[in-house]
Formats: sequence, structure tokens, C-alpha cells
Amino acid sequence: MALTCSQAIKKARTELHDMIGLEISSTIGAVPEEEGWKITLEAVEKRSIPDSMDILAIYEVMVNADGDVAEFNRIKMRKRIDTDDIDI
Repeated sequence: MALTCSQAIKKARTELHDMIGLEISSTIGAVPEEEGWKITLEAVEKRSIPDSMDILAIYEVMVNADGDVAEFNRIKMRKRIDTDDIDI
């Protein structure tokens, strides 16, 4: 059975949270790949006061066709206030 986009996102969010122990704040993207899905997620690395200074990290998570996380990588970090063009 092929994995749907929604299923891949749910799996990536759950597994990444379990592996790194951080709050997953948003899903940035989902792209079908030959072996499954590449899901891009944003996590809160460090809370700050004010919250506009929170440190956020962008992760790419590869979910294979069986629904297993094959790999994940942190590809970028930024302050929440830095909202201009995000290169991912």
C-alpha cells in the first residue's frame, strides 16, 4: 500500500519528535521521492524571552514507502524573528 502525503507527514512529525525530543512547530513541505517522501519540518530548538528570539531548526526527514523514517538531517537554524527568505 502506498503511503499518502498525510500519512508521511504524521509519521515524520511523530518520529522526529521522539528522536530529538523537541516540539515540532510546523510542517514546511512534503515532496514525493522515488523511495517515499521528503518531509521538511521546523522544530523549536530553544525558547527565549521574548519568543521572537526563539531558535528554530529546519529538519528534512526521509520517510520510506513502508512508513519508516530512513534518515533525518538538521539543515538550518534561525531565530523566529528572521522571517525573510528561508533557503531550504
